[in-house]
Amino acid sequence: MNGASSSSSLKAAFSYCAQQVRRYDYHHYLCLLELPPSMRKAAFALRALNVETARAMDVASDPRIGLMRLVWWQEAIDKIFANTLIEHPTAQALSSVIGENKISKTWLKRSVEARINDARREDNDMPETMGELEKYAEDTVSTLLYLTLQSGGIMSTTADHAASHIGKANGILLLLKSLPYHASHGRHFSYIPTAVASKHGLIVKQGGGEGSRVDSREGLCNAVFEMASVANAHLEKARKLAKSVPPEALPVLLPAVPAQVLLDSLSRVNFDVFDPRLTRGVLGIPPLWYQLKLKWTSWRRKY
Repeated sequence: MNGASSSSSLKAAFSYCAQQVRRYDYHHYLCLLELPPSMRKAAFALRALNVETARAMDVASDPRIGLMRLVWWQEAIDKIFANTLIEHPTAQALSSVIGENKISKTWLKRSVEARINDARREDNDMPETMGELEKYAEDTVSTLLYLTLQSGGIMSTTADHAASHIGKANGILLLLKSLPYHASHGRHFSYIPTAVASKHGLIVKQGGGEGSRVDSREGLCNAVFEMASVANAHLEKARKLAKSVPPEALPVLLPAVPAQVLLDSLSRVNFDVFDPRLTRGVLGIPPLWYQLKLKWTSWRRKY
């Protein structure tokens, strides 16, 4: 492949990544547009990988095919770091980003491995505690922020700590928003920890120690409120660190905005994840209002 065609192919790969993020992760797509131009390519490539892995199980006609796709991405990361060419636009963009920036293979693989472990769960398996769910959010969402900071050459323990909290908040809230989708596929409370579900009457113990789910809308709202409160605590911890975060890291931490928007939207519907208002606009608010909130926060150098 000559230089011109290689450059054209790479440009198409990054364009593909941007379009995938825009289509399937629009609220974060708008966040990435607030990044400095020098950081956008890496950010879009990383987010596009997340789109690929997050959707792998949902788009597969058979769960085994979805799992195979996730394992393919796990192996693809090894090949990319070994400088092996992979004919996939997201992989090509990632290869370019990894070649130009110091990117952690460990964090990159951790995000995919967390998806694989989740895909291997049985439909009726539930995390035991909020700690387990927080770790899943850390591994799938916080890692993206770590990698974006890293791609921009931003070395800051404080920024990493803030990214950890924002990722956990984002991950928990997006899992809550996805509960109706999972319920429609027979996985009613798949992301509500057993400890929380039992506390709010969503699980009752029967003879032989078997657990059965009960249909309690009020109990579900209370469970969602408890989980959302954990997410809110993470956002508060992240914002307490804001004064110590390097200015160049602030745009990377803007995903705190969609997390807050979703938290506020859940509050308006009394934490009823089945309320149709949550599906309107962007995370439950008009698109223009969402964009204005994001722009205003970015302009004020906040998150």
